[in-house]
Amino acid sequence: MTLAQTLGMAQAMHLALDGLLAGFPILRTEDLSEAREVVGRAFCDHRLDIRQGTRLAVQHDHIGGAELSLNALGYGAEVAIDPGRLEDFYLLQFPLRGQARITHRGEVVEAGAQVATILNPDRETTMIWGQGCRKLLLQVNKGLLDRAAESLIGAPLPGAVRFDPRVDLTRAGGQRLFGRVVAAARAAGDGDLWSGDPGLNEAWAELQLASVLLESQPSNVSHMLWRATRAPQSRQMRRALEYLHENIADPLRVEDIAKAAGLNVRSLQLGFKSAFGVSPMRYLRDVRLDMARYMLARRLNRASVTEVAYSVGFSHLGRFSRDYRDRFGESPSVVQ
Repeated sequence: MTLAQTLGMAQAMHLALDGLLAGFPILRTEDLSEAREVVGRAFCDHRLDIRQGTRLAVQHDHIGGAELSLNALGYGAEVAIDPGRLEDFYLLQFPLRGQARITHRGEVVEAGAQVATILNPDRETTMIWGQGCRKLLLQVNKGLLDRAAESLIGAPLPGAVRFDPRVDLTRAGGQRLFGRVVAAARAAGDGDLWSGDPGLNEAWAELQLASVLLESQPSNVSHMLWRATRAPQSRQMRRALEYLHENIADPLRVEDIAKAAGLNVRSLQLGFKSAFGVSPMRYLRDVRLDMARYMLARRLNRASVTEVAYSVGFSHLGRFSRDYRDRFGESPSVVQ
Protein backbone atom coordinates (compact mmCIF):
# COMPACT_ATOMS: atom_id res chain seq x y z
CA MET A 1 0.00 0.00 0.00
CA THR A 2 1.36 3.44 -0.92
CA LEU A 3 1.78 6.31 1.52
CA ALA A 4 -1.03 8.18 -0.22
CA GLN A 5 -3.36 5.21 0.21
CA THR A 6 -2.42 4.90 3.88
CA LEU A 7 -3.10 8.57 4.47
CA GLY A 8 -6.39 8.32 2.61
CA MET A 9 -7.56 5.42 4.76
CA ALA A 10 -6.61 7.28 7.96
CA GLN A 11 -8.49 10.39 6.85
CA ALA A 12 -11.57 8.34 5.89
CA MET A 13 -11.56 6.63 9.28
CA HIS A 14 -11.38 9.95 11.11
CA LEU A 15 -14.16 11.47 9.00
CA ALA A 16 -16.39 8.50 9.82
CA LEU A 17 -15.98 9.41 13.50
CA ASP A 18 -16.83 13.08 13.00
CA GLY A 19 -20.29 12.66 14.59
CA LEU A 20 -18.96 11.34 17.90
CA LEU A 21 -20.63 13.05 20.90
CA ALA A 22 -23.13 14.82 18.65
CA GLY A 23 -25.80 14.04 21.22
CA PHE A 24 -24.13 16.29 23.81
CA PRO A 25 -23.98 19.80 22.29
CA ILE A 26 -23.02 22.67 24.60
CA LEU A 27 -22.15 25.35 22.05
CA ARG A 28 -23.12 26.38 18.53
CA THR A 29 -22.01 29.94 17.87
CA GLU A 30 -20.40 32.41 15.49
CA ASP A 31 -19.57 34.81 18.31
CA LEU A 32 -15.91 34.92 19.39
CA SER A 33 -16.59 36.13 22.93
CA GLU A 34 -19.16 33.42 23.55
CA ALA A 35 -16.77 30.80 22.22
CA ARG A 36 -14.03 31.95 24.59
CA GLU A 37 -16.39 31.88 27.56
CA VAL A 38 -18.09 28.52 26.98
CA VAL A 39 -14.98 26.63 25.86
CA GLY A 40 -13.09 28.25 28.72
CA ARG A 41 -15.60 26.93 31.24
CA ALA A 42 -15.14 23.41 29.89
CA PHE A 43 -11.33 23.62 29.97
CA CYS A 44 -9.58 26.77 31.22
CA ASP A 45 -9.25 30.48 30.48
CA HIS A 46 -7.49 31.04 27.18
CA ARG A 47 -6.87 33.50 24.40
CA LEU A 48 -8.76 32.80 21.17
CA ASP A 49 -8.27 34.75 17.94
CA ILE A 50 -9.56 34.23 14.38
CA ARG A 51 -6.75 34.02 11.81
CA GLN A 52 -8.38 33.06 8.52
CA GLY A 53 -11.54 31.54 7.16
CA THR A 54 -14.92 32.77 6.05
CA ARG A 55 -16.42 32.92 9.55
CA LEU A 56 -16.27 31.41 12.99
CA ALA A 57 -18.62 28.42 13.28
CA VAL A 58 -17.97 26.79 16.65
CA GLN A 59 -19.40 23.35 17.40
CA HIS A 60 -18.55 22.01 20.84
CA ASP A 61 -19.97 18.74 22.16
CA HIS A 62 -19.08 17.76 25.71
CA ILE A 63 -19.79 15.09 28.30
CA GLY A 64 -18.09 15.12 31.67
CA GLY A 65 -17.31 12.41 34.19
CA ALA A 66 -16.06 12.80 37.74
CA GLU A 67 -12.39 13.25 36.75
CA LEU A 68 -12.30 13.47 32.97
CA SER A 69 -14.33 14.77 30.06
CA LEU A 70 -14.81 13.86 26.41
CA ASN A 71 -15.19 16.62 23.86
CA ALA A 72 -15.62 17.10 20.12
CA LEU A 73 -14.65 20.62 19.12
CA GLY A 74 -14.21 22.61 15.91
CA TYR A 75 -14.05 26.33 15.19
CA GLY A 76 -14.71 26.42 11.46
CA ALA A 77 -12.26 29.22 10.80
CA GLU A 78 -8.52 29.04 11.37
CA VAL A 79 -7.89 30.11 14.96
CA ALA A 80 -4.97 30.78 17.27
CA ILE A 81 -5.40 29.43 20.81
CA ASP A 82 -3.19 30.28 23.77
CA PRO A 83 -4.17 28.50 27.00
CA GLY A 84 -0.79 29.01 28.67
CA ARG A 85 -0.44 26.26 31.25
CA LEU A 86 -3.37 23.94 31.82
CA GLU A 87 -2.28 23.58 35.49
CA ASP A 88 -4.50 20.73 36.70
CA PHE A 89 -5.31 18.51 33.70
CA TYR A 90 -3.84 16.73 30.67
CA LEU A 91 -5.46 17.25 27.27
CA LEU A 92 -5.27 14.58 24.58
CA GLN A 93 -6.27 15.86 21.10
CA PHE A 94 -7.14 13.63 18.13
CA PRO A 95 -7.81 15.51 14.86
CA LEU A 96 -10.94 14.05 13.22
CA ARG A 97 -10.53 16.31 10.22
CA GLY A 98 -8.17 19.09 9.27
CA GLN A 99 -4.81 19.91 10.75
CA ALA A 100 -3.30 21.83 13.64
CA ARG A 101 0.09 23.09 14.72
CA ILE A 102 0.84 22.66 18.42
CA THR A 103 3.79 24.30 20.18
CA HIS A 104 4.31 22.67 23.55
CA ARG A 105 7.33 22.19 25.81
CA GLY A 106 9.48 23.90 23.19
CA GLU A 107 8.45 21.39 20.52
CA VAL A 108 6.32 21.97 17.42
CA VAL A 109 3.97 19.14 16.41
CA GLU A 110 2.06 19.10 13.13
CA ALA A 111 -1.13 17.22 13.98
CA GLY A 112 -3.41 15.51 11.51
CA ALA A 113 -4.81 12.13 10.55
CA GLN A 114 -1.69 10.28 11.67
CA VAL A 115 -0.52 12.44 14.55
CA ALA A 116 -2.37 13.45 17.70
CA THR A 117 -1.03 15.52 20.62
CA ILE A 118 -1.10 15.56 24.39
CA LEU A 119 -0.60 18.67 26.49
CA ASN A 120 1.04 18.48 29.91
CA PRO A 121 -0.37 20.63 32.73
CA ASP A 122 2.89 22.37 33.68
CA ARG A 123 4.11 23.40 30.25
CA GLU A 124 3.21 26.42 28.11
CA THR A 125 1.15 25.76 24.97
CA THR A 126 0.11 27.69 21.89
CA MET A 127 -1.94 26.23 19.05
CA ILE A 128 -3.12 27.05 15.55
CA TRP A 129 -6.12 24.99 14.46
CA GLY A 130 -6.46 25.11 10.68
CA GLN A 131 -9.66 25.99 8.89
CA GLY A 132 -12.15 23.15 9.20
CA CYS A 133 -10.16 21.37 11.92
CA ARG A 134 -12.27 19.32 14.34
CA LYS A 135 -10.90 17.24 17.19
CA LEU A 136 -11.90 14.55 19.66
CA LEU A 137 -10.50 15.59 23.03
CA LEU A 138 -9.90 13.67 26.24
CA GLN A 139 -9.38 15.84 29.31
CA VAL A 140 -7.89 13.93 32.27
CA ASN A 141 -7.53 15.48 35.72
CA LYS A 142 -4.00 15.37 37.09
CA GLY A 143 -5.16 13.68 40.29
CA LEU A 144 -6.68 10.76 38.38
CA LEU A 145 -3.60 10.28 36.25
CA ASP A 146 -1.31 10.42 39.30
CA ARG A 147 -3.34 7.72 41.06
CA ALA A 148 -3.29 5.53 37.95
CA ALA A 149 0.48 5.96 37.64
CA GLU A 150 1.11 5.12 41.29
CA SER A 151 -1.08 2.04 40.98
CA LEU A 152 0.84 0.85 37.90
CA ILE A 153 4.28 1.66 39.28
CA GLY A 154 3.55 0.39 42.76
CA ALA A 155 5.12 3.40 44.48
CA PRO A 156 4.47 7.10 45.12
CA LEU A 157 5.35 9.51 42.32
CA PRO A 158 8.25 11.85 43.12
CA GLY A 159 6.87 14.49 40.74
CA ALA A 160 4.65 15.25 37.77
CA VAL A 161 4.13 12.81 34.89
CA ARG A 162 5.17 14.41 31.60
CA PHE A 163 4.29 12.92 28.24
CA ASP A 164 5.91 13.27 24.85
CA PRO A 165 3.51 15.76 23.19
CA ARG A 166 3.50 13.88 19.87
CA VAL A 167 1.16 10.85 19.68
CA ASP A 168 1.99 8.64 16.69
CA LEU A 169 -1.29 7.11 15.46
CA THR A 170 0.51 4.80 13.04
CA ARG A 171 2.03 2.81 15.92
CA ALA A 172 0.37 0.25 18.14
CA GLY A 173 0.40 2.45 21.24
CA GLY A 174 -1.23 5.39 19.51
CA GLN A 175 -3.81 3.18 17.81
CA ARG A 176 -4.70 1.49 21.10
CA LEU A 177 -5.08 4.86 22.81
CA PHE A 178 -7.25 6.28 20.03
CA GLY A 179 -9.39 3.15 19.98
CA ARG A 180 -10.06 3.34 23.72
CA VAL A 181 -11.05 7.00 23.59
CA VAL A 182 -13.36 6.39 20.62
CA ALA A 183 -14.90 3.40 22.43
CA ALA A 184 -15.54 5.57 25.50
CA ALA A 185 -17.17 8.28 23.35
CA ARG A 186 -19.40 5.69 21.68
CA ALA A 187 -20.35 4.20 25.06
CA ALA A 188 -21.29 7.68 26.26
CA GLY A 189 -23.37 8.23 23.12
CA ASP A 190 -25.18 4.94 23.70
CA GLY A 191 -25.96 5.90 27.29
CA ASP A 192 -23.70 3.25 28.79
CA LEU A 193 -21.32 5.72 30.47
CA TRP A 194 -21.80 9.10 32.17
CA SER A 195 -25.54 9.07 31.54
CA GLY A 196 -26.50 9.78 35.16
CA ASP A 197 -24.92 9.94 38.58
CA PRO A 198 -21.39 8.50 38.34
CA GLY A 199 -21.02 5.00 39.74
CA LEU A 200 -18.45 2.21 39.89
CA ASN A 201 -18.70 1.60 36.15
CA GLU A 202 -17.78 5.21 35.40
CA ALA A 203 -14.98 5.22 38.00
CA TRP A 204 -13.53 2.06 36.46
CA ALA A 205 -13.78 3.48 32.93
CA GLU A 206 -12.03 6.69 33.94
CA LEU A 207 -9.19 4.84 35.67
CA GLN A 208 -8.82 2.55 32.66
CA LEU A 209 -8.54 5.47 30.24
CA ALA A 210 -5.85 7.08 32.43
CA SER A 211 -4.00 3.75 32.65
CA VAL A 212 -4.12 3.18 28.89
CA LEU A 213 -2.73 6.67 28.35
CA LEU A 214 0.19 5.90 30.66
CA GLU A 215 0.85 2.53 29.05
CA SER A 216 0.51 3.72 25.44
CA GLN A 217 2.24 7.10 25.30
CA PRO A 218 5.96 7.70 26.04
CA SER A 219 6.53 9.68 29.23
CA ASN A 220 9.09 10.26 31.94
CA VAL A 221 7.71 7.23 33.82
CA SER A 222 7.67 4.80 30.89
CA HIS A 223 10.89 3.19 32.12
CA MET A 224 9.19 2.51 35.47
CA LEU A 225 6.05 0.86 34.16
CA TRP A 226 7.67 -2.50 33.45
CA ARG A 227 6.85 -3.42 37.05
CA ALA A 228 3.12 -3.14 36.27
CA THR A 229 3.02 -6.50 34.52
CA ARG A 230 5.06 -8.25 37.21
CA ALA A 231 3.25 -7.28 40.41
CA PRO A 232 3.82 -9.98 43.04
CA GLN A 233 0.80 -11.63 44.59
CA SER A 234 2.12 -12.89 47.92
CA ARG A 235 1.51 -10.86 51.07
CA GLN A 236 5.17 -11.17 52.10
CA MET A 237 6.42 -9.80 48.78
CA ARG A 238 4.01 -6.89 48.95
CA ARG A 239 5.33 -6.10 52.43
CA ALA A 240 8.88 -6.26 51.08
CA LEU A 241 8.04 -3.75 48.35
CA GLU A 242 6.25 -1.42 50.74
CA TYR A 243 9.22 -1.45 53.11
CA LEU A 244 11.70 -0.92 50.30
CA HIS A 245 9.84 2.04 48.81
CA GLU A 246 9.17 3.66 52.19
CA ASN A 247 12.87 3.52 53.12
CA ILE A 248 14.43 4.08 49.71
CA ALA A 249 17.00 6.64 50.90
CA ASP A 250 18.20 4.55 53.86
CA PRO A 251 21.27 2.25 53.73
CA LEU A 252 19.18 -0.91 53.39
CA ARG A 253 20.58 -4.44 53.46
CA VAL A 254 18.91 -7.48 51.98
CA GLU A 255 18.54 -8.80 55.54
CA ASP A 256 16.53 -5.69 56.51
CA ILE A 257 14.09 -6.19 53.64
CA ALA A 258 13.71 -9.91 54.38
CA LYS A 259 13.00 -9.23 58.06
CA ALA A 260 10.36 -6.60 57.23
CA ALA A 261 8.68 -9.03 54.83
CA GLY A 262 8.71 -11.98 57.21
CA LEU A 263 10.87 -14.06 54.87
CA ASN A 264 14.32 -15.54 55.00
CA VAL A 265 16.89 -14.06 52.64
CA ARG A 266 16.80 -16.96 50.20
CA SER A 267 13.00 -16.85 49.87
CA LEU A 268 13.14 -13.09 49.34
CA GLN A 269 15.73 -13.46 46.60
CA LEU A 270 13.69 -16.14 44.86
CA GLY A 271 10.56 -13.99 45.12
CA PHE A 272 12.23 -10.99 43.47
CA LYS A 273 13.81 -13.17 40.80
CA SER A 274 10.40 -14.66 39.97
CA ALA A 275 8.49 -11.34 39.99
CA PHE A 276 11.06 -8.95 38.51
CA GLY A 277 13.92 -11.03 37.14
CA VAL A 278 16.45 -9.30 39.42
CA SER A 279 17.73 -9.53 42.99
CA PRO A 280 16.22 -7.37 45.78
CA MET A 281 19.27 -5.10 45.83
CA ARG A 282 19.27 -4.69 42.04
CA TYR A 283 15.58 -3.82 42.24
CA LEU A 284 16.37 -1.25 44.97
CA ARG A 285 19.15 0.24 42.84
CA ASP A 286 16.86 0.55 39.83
CA VAL A 287 14.09 2.16 41.88
CA ARG A 288 16.60 4.68 43.25
CA LEU A 289 17.82 5.46 39.74
CA ASP A 290 14.25 5.83 38.46
CA MET A 291 13.48 8.32 41.22
CA ALA A 292 16.70 10.20 40.52
CA ARG A 293 15.83 10.48 36.82
CA TYR A 294 12.42 11.80 37.74
CA MET A 295 13.88 14.42 40.07
CA LEU A 296 16.49 15.49 37.54
CA ALA A 297 13.81 15.95 34.86
CA ARG A 298 12.32 18.89 36.77
CA ARG A 299 12.74 22.20 34.98
CA LEU A 300 11.96 24.41 37.99
CA ASN A 301 13.81 24.39 41.34
CA ARG A 302 15.80 21.32 40.36
CA ALA A 303 18.32 20.03 42.87
CA SER A 304 21.93 19.39 41.87
CA VAL A 305 23.07 15.95 40.72
CA THR A 306 24.90 15.49 44.02
CA GLU A 307 21.83 16.41 46.08
CA VAL A 308 19.62 14.09 44.06
CA ALA A 309 22.07 11.19 44.37
CA TYR A 310 22.24 11.49 48.14
CA SER A 311 18.49 11.99 48.51
CA VAL A 312 17.71 8.64 46.85
CA GLY A 313 20.24 6.65 48.84
CA PHE A 314 23.51 6.78 46.88
CA SER A 315 26.49 7.59 49.09
CA HIS A 316 29.09 7.46 46.31
CA LEU A 317 28.67 10.00 43.50
CA GLY A 318 30.94 8.18 41.07
CA ARG A 319 28.99 4.93 41.46
CA PHE A 320 25.73 6.83 41.03
CA SER A 321 26.93 8.37 37.74
CA ARG A 322 28.14 5.01 36.45
CA ASP A 323 24.93 3.18 37.36
CA TYR A 324 22.81 6.00 35.94
CA ARG A 325 24.66 5.86 32.63
CA ASP A 326 24.33 2.08 32.48
CA ARG A 327 20.55 2.26 33.04
CA PHE A 328 19.63 5.26 30.89
CA GLY A 329 22.48 5.60 28.39
CA GLU A 330 23.40 9.14 29.41
CA SER A 331 25.08 11.03 32.21
CA PRO A 332 22.80 12.44 34.97
CA SER A 333 24.24 15.88 34.25
CA VAL A 334 22.62 16.02 30.78
CA VAL A 335 19.03 15.11 31.73
CA GLN A 336 16.54 17.49 30.08
